[in-house]
Amino acid sequence: MNKRNKTIITILLILIIAGIIFYPKLKPLFASQPERTGMSGPGGPGQMSRQPLNVSGFLIKPALLLDPRKTTGTLKPDEEVDLSFETSGKIVNIFFTEGTRVKKGDLLAKINDRPLQAQLEKLLAQQKLSEAKEFRQRSLLDKDAISQESYDQIVTELQTIQADINLIRARISETELRAPFDGIIGLRYVSEGSYTNSNTKIAKLIKISPIKLEFSIPERYADVVRIGFPVEFTVDGSNDTHQAFVYAVDPKIDLITRTIVLRALYPNKKEELKPGRYADVTIQLAQLENTIAVPTEAIIPEMEGEIVYIYNNGKAELKRVITGLRTESLIQITDGLKFGDTLLTSGILQLRQSLPVVLDTLVMN
Repeated sequence: MNKRNKTIITILLILIIAGIIFYPKLKPLFASQPERTGMSGPGGPGQMSRQPLNVSGFLIKPALLLDPRKTTGTLKPDEEVDLSFETSGKIVNIFFTEGTRVKKGDLLAKINDRPLQAQLEKLLAQQKLSEAKEFRQRSLLDKDAISQESYDQIVTELQTIQADINLIRARISETELRAPFDGIIGLRYVSEGSYTNSNTKIAKLIKISPIKLEFSIPERYADVVRIGFPVEFTVDGSNDTHQAFVYAVDPKIDLITRTIVLRALYPNKKEELKPGRYADVTIQLAQLENTIAVPTEAIIPEMEGEIVYIYNNGKAELKRVITGLRTESLIQITDGLKFGDTLLTSGILQLRQSLPVVLDTLVMN
């Protein structure tokens, strides 16, 4: 045996001995190699050797999908006005008590009208005299004792006096402050003896039954909300939910906030809600019946679109879907799924086409 053969035999013996020494440590590595190969993707050479993946399922049934949108609003009185006189003068009487209810037409305050009353008395006396004169002239006219022109002058004089009386009475009415509608009168800002004019604020009158709710929504919903649309709202300090109905929609969109303002009406029969309060508003902008609604976490976004996995005879099956309305927890599927499919909702990132799966739990929608 030459030197070259001896060298080869020595190397082989060293390799055999090294293999005997290190084999127990390398054995687990070789044993796990097929499983890692099976994770190479759909159709990989080792995929069938992997253990089935435990997943959760969601059985798709016809669902009612609501799209509640939350916003904030402010309560406003149904009617509100700053009370003031139409003319100027000294206030001689105040007939209301602050914070009390008044009826439409109630006399609330009075300005001194003695000069006007004196003028009215004078005109009424002149009217009486002119009426008697007109009666006598008409009798003479019937007998052709006077001309038609003379009679017409007397009639004109009488009509002028009547017009002056109406004018004085209108000015007298301006000295009276009356309630323009039923409501609650607020704090007064003047006292008897004060001099007032048309710019002087006497008090505020408000009507809070019903009460208005003013709020705004994004412009994209401008064509969704119509007159009569229901809304719900709550106020701070109360757990009660109140329902109101939209009665007015602003025809113009705000150029700064890109929102549209709406007003809803709440009966407020017990007058438990006060104007000026802040309100949390919930409005259902969409209501879809008999639709497919699935959990949002089951949707996998990709460059080509969105996909989901369904359960099919013990394996995961990939489905491309088209989505629609989104809410906080659900999303509408308009194409790609059908009623009766079982959507896989867990282990999403590990799922692959034809991967063996085992359903641990099944949720009914």
